[in-house]
Amino acid sequence: MAFSYTVTSNTVFGNKRIVFGSFTNGVSDTGGEVATGLKTVDFFIPIGSSLPLTAQINETFPLSSGNVTIVTDPDLDGYWMAIGDGLV
Repeated sequence: MAFSYTVTSNTVFGNKRIVFGSFTNGVSDTGGEVATGLKTVDFFIPIGSSLPLTAQINETFPLSSGNVTIVTDPDLDGYWMAIGDGLV
């Protein structure tokens, strides 16, 4: 199974939109790209659902697109939250 993600919810907070979701890695997968659905991303938090909770972002914010690349330990599943502008 390859890296996959889901968007589970989104809401408005002030003048920003927040999008929530989860990610799943295959046995040897170490992350991938999450398409948040946002026009721009100002902030992104990935967190693993089991120990170790290591998930890193290889991006410089703000992003001019809604796609964020994360790097994780092999086979680590978890959750993510993105804050940015508008939905695509």
